Amino acid sequence: MKAITLPLYMCIAFLITSCGKPQDIIMQTNTGFALGTTYTIQYETSNENVNYQNEIENVFHEVNQSISAYLPTSDISRINRGEKEVVIDDYFKTVYDFSREVYEKTDGFFDPSVGALVNAWGFGPEKPINNLTEQQVDSIMLFTGFDKVSITSEGKVIKQHPSMTFDFNSLGKGYAIDLIGEMFDKNGIKNYIIEVGGEILSKGKNTKKVKKWTVAIDSPIQDSDERQYIELITLENKAMATSGNYRKFRVDPETGDHYVHILNAKTGYPMKNNVLSVSVIAENCMKADAYATAFMVMPYEKTKKLLSELKDVDAYVVSRDQYGNIQKYITKGFQDLIIQ
Repeated sequence: MKAITLPLYMCIAFLITSCGKPQDIIMQTNTGFALGTTYTIQYETSNENVNYQNEIENVFHEVNQSISAYLPTSDISRINRGEKEVVIDDYFKTVYDFSREVYEKTDGFFDPSVGALVNAWGFGPEKPINNLTEQQVDSIMLFTGFDKVSITSEGKVIKQHPSMTFDFNSLGKGYAIDLIGEMFDKNGIKNYIIEVGGEILSKGKNTKKVKKWTVAIDSPIQDSDERQYIELITLENKAMATSGNYRKFRVDPETGDHYVHILNAKTGYPMKNNVLSVSVIAENCMKADAYATAFMVMPYEKTKKLLSELKDVDAYVVSRDQYGNIQKYITKGFQDLIIQ
């Protein structure tokens, strides 16, 4: 689950304000619930009878059928249960291949094979293990690692250990958003903004308001019931995803310990570092989604080094120094989009 990048005008998606209203532009808005969260999608047409609700819902349905670990009949759930005859579809293959790329570029800090750990710590679809012991974590780590899985030429997943479990939640929403964007592109929609659970993809401009799409970045320094933002940015033909540890956590009913939802695949434990949140901008939302998660787990200096190497990825990192002071690391590409 990801930290929410919040809109201002309805406390979820995006902020859009300006003046000037061409009369021939019709703004359609579709809202709903999918992938375990809410969505708000706006797109501009010149025909008031055009509405893509069915097409949007179909994208969510197809993605769920392929990579949702919360759907027992999905391909990923069947693979996680050890069914060996499952032939993956293009959705699974796309997410798998990109996960492999990010896994390698992040030196294994981004790892979708942590599904068993996600369940054990209480952040997945299966029953958690209360008061999880070091020995139990060590045993799960034996079948964790994206280098322990492969796909055959026939499209079947080969796992070195039958208990290996996938979890593509760290980039699944972003991928679904990209697919909705592709659907709009194919239908000639030139201006749209798609928000699902705080992840955002924009195309063109808000011509009805005569301005670029504007989005708000949620502040990680606030109580769970607050909605404050730290920056406003313009987003044109780009995607943004935000990840953080400041909203979602689980409390062990026996010990009372709090566990944050982002796991370190290197250790098997919920992440403990000084990074509070990361917002990533990229050309597509799957990439932004994946790297936002990766940068939450990676050591701070390693994140900055990788960002200097990734020419098509920009980030806004909020962390605390050793004295508890808030510090920010903002790439130049991200800084250029901030509304002063």
